[in-house]
Amino acid sequence: IVTSDGRIIIETLHEFDQAINIILDDSHERVFSSTNGVEQILLGLYIVRGDNAALIDEIDEELDNNIDFFRIHADPLQAAKT
Repeated sequence: IVTSDGRIIIETLHEFDQAINIILDDSHERVFSSTNGVEQILLGLYIVRGDNAALIDEIDEELDNNIDFFRIHADPLQAAKT
């Protein structure tokens, strides 16, 4: 999930409702930095309000597990403009 404020949250989808409020399990946030690589912050059980979700997609776990995130340097995403 990419939130409207630019956060990237990786998780196991636990449940969602008709307003697309999302309950995530075993979640973590990936924080990108142009100087320090990617930091992964453990969040655990996490709720994202539907109006705060800008993008929801599925990750290829095999590909994701083979990426060396410590070698990736990138600027963080900017907040979505409305």
